[in-house]
Amino acid sequence: MAKAFFAKHGIPFVEINVEGNKQAAKEMVDLSGQFGIPVIVIGDEIVVGFDTDKLNKLLGTQAVGLEFDILIIGAGPAGLTAAMYCARKSLNTLIIGEDIGGQALWSWSIDNYMGYRMITGEDLMKKFEEQVRDQSIHFELDRVISLSQADGFLLAQTATEKTFKAKGMIIATGKRPRTLGIKGEDSYIGRGVSVCSTCDGPLYKGKNIAVVGGGNSALQTAIEMSGIARHVHLIVRSTIKAEVTYLTTFKSKENITTHLNTEITAFHGEPFLKAITIKDRQTGSEAHVDIEGVFLEIGLLPNTEFLGSFVKLNENKEIIVDLNCYTNIPGVFACGDVTSIRGKQIIIAAGEGAKAALEAYDFVMKT
Repeated sequence: MAKAFFAKHGIPFVEINVEGNKQAAKEMVDLSGQFGIPVIVIGDEIVVGFDTDKLNKLLGTQAVGLEFDILIIGAGPAGLTAAMYCARKSLNTLIIGEDIGGQALWSWSIDNYMGYRMITGEDLMKKFEEQVRDQSIHFELDRVISLSQADGFLLAQTATEKTFKAKGMIIATGKRPRTLGIKGEDSYIGRGVSVCSTCDGPLYKGKNIAVVGGGNSALQTAIEMSGIARHVHLIVRSTIKAEVTYLTTFKSKENITTHLNTEITAFHGEPFLKAITIKDRQTGSEAHVDIEGVFLEIGLLPNTEFLGSFVKLNENKEIIVDLNCYTNIPGVFACGDVTSIRGKQIIIAAGEGAKAALEAYDFVMKT
């Protein structure tokens, strides 16, 4: 996101990759007070993460216009594919997203996307992004906080107090990781608790870490982190429920300890995580475990809070759509993991994005 912003505005920058560079990683933590990336240094200013509004102010750059044919919210596989199809139909298109690539970026390896025997989520999304950037598509790296309708337009209000309007809209906001809900958990995000092992895993090289979860993603993360960390504790609330493919590899790793029927009850350390308390859910006994990182792999929640009652949601807070990606609001379409479509796969999200774009094109042409 940061690199895309600088490239868009023609701003030269120096990139320092902290993976495998202990000194650079230490300097980054000293500057920002946390482990998350990116950390952007502009003169004496430190920007943690990606903050469009702050970067615009510091660098004197300008945002894009405010009126479009199609507004796409979300820049994951569904949103990027939808944008590609909209551009091919010569629609004036804007994508608003907090990141480019969505949750697909978190995948260590993808072996079920046609055309690739195996590819990382990051590499696959780079290919998506490269193809989309060849088109006349506007990007706004921001967060939508509410939607409304007025004077025949669909309106999107953002966290940076901008209001964009369009004739048609595609919602493709995907899902986000579920957290534990433990007291003080928020304060450890970026300081030992992570929801993205692909992003943060290399920073825990040689350290003791924990992975929470018992499904495919948890085992995949534990397997990958076993080659980076000194030791991995897999904490499973009940039993492991993963495919045989992952189980076979998982059982071959000698530096993974599995805690079944166990949950984390407390975090310890200041300001960085140094240990956790785990509790056996059957006996009630507790244990103190010295670790410096916890990676959460306990499921996903749809990103629909900003919608309020704007469109209809199901009992899982997913957007209800028909077979052609229509919501209950004329001109508003939805696609990808945020919808009620049962299949939650990258290839399905991309296909649904194409469908949504074609339907949105038809709608715009008729209005």
